[in-house]
Amino acid sequence: MQPDITPYFPIVQKSVLFSGVQADEVAAMLGCLGARAAAFAKGDFILRPGERATALGLLLGGTAHIAQEDFWGNRNILSRVQPGQLFAESFACTPGAVLDIGVVADSPATVLFLEVGRVLTTCSAACGFHSRVVRNLLADMAGKNLRFHEKLTHMAQRTTRQKLLSYLSAESGRQGSAQFDIPFDRQQLADYLSVDRSAMSAELSRLRREGVLDYCRNHFTLLQPPPA
Repeated sequence: MQPDITPYFPIVQKSVLFSGVQADEVAAMLGCLGARAAAFAKGDFILRPGERATALGLLLGGTAHIAQEDFWGNRNILSRVQPGQLFAESFACTPGAVLDIGVVADSPATVLFLEVGRVLTTCSAACGFHSRVVRNLLADMAGKNLRFHEKLTHMAQRTTRQKLLSYLSAESGRQGSAQFDIPFDRQQLADYLSVDRSAMSAELSRLRREGVLDYCRNHFTLLQPPPA
């Protein structure tokens, strides 16, 4: 039985995919795009590596991670998905593409799946707002490419210290403040930066002792430039 998405309709309407589309038009498009909802428990795979994605996902509730795992179970978190955000759209837009990533619920999650073929093809009803959704989808994919480039910038740094400082500096700039919250716990941050958790925690402690930054759980404060 599919979850009732009525309580989530404001999230659907405000999502990047339906930006600029009126509420009555969104309701009409959900049928046009073959929308179907599904619920997942924490730790469940929403999408598994090796599957073919024919539908893009819109997270309605909860949180999820997009991650890659190697043969030995080492995990690299690529990004975090929050309500109103899309995932797997690049794979769904590529005919025959097989997922090399997994999407895992980080908390109990509700997802709305939309048939990408119906997004990219004008429907029989000739919706006047369909082209707007296509533009929104392209803009979202372009934005994610930029964020992926930013992640590569962090990972290209030579040391765990440099990776941390690169990431925290970027988050400070994005949020416009020297004080900010990050969306990861310690293990997730280590997975995101592809570093050892113990080594990362030790480096954070050194940076705190040096007066470069302070932190409490996932709240960080940048204080001064690191020593040369």
